Amino acid sequence: MIKVTSVEPVEGHKLKIELSNGRIGLLDVSPYLDKGVFYELRDPQYFRRVRVAFGGIMWPHEQDFSADTIECELEAGPPNMRPHEGRSLPQGL
Repeated sequence: MIKVTSVEPVEGHKLKIELSNGRIGLLDVSPYLDKGVFYELRDPQYFRRVRVAFGGIMWPHEQDFSADTIECELEAGPPNMRPHEGRSLPQGL
């Protein structure tokens, strides 16, 4: 089961995400901002309060994305965000 291991807000409404399988990329949350509970994520200060929770990501008022959704929507980041060749994953992943 793939899990989010780290999340970091970057420019706009994008998040730098690292998954337990070593994949690193950007999740663009902007397509969701007009949809129900995600409207609150428009506030930049609130958006930066994202954290890893339950294998996915979550904000304080329980807006969330599962690791499965993130993996499907993750965009490759710039070269400096990608894992280095030969990088090994921790045992058990």
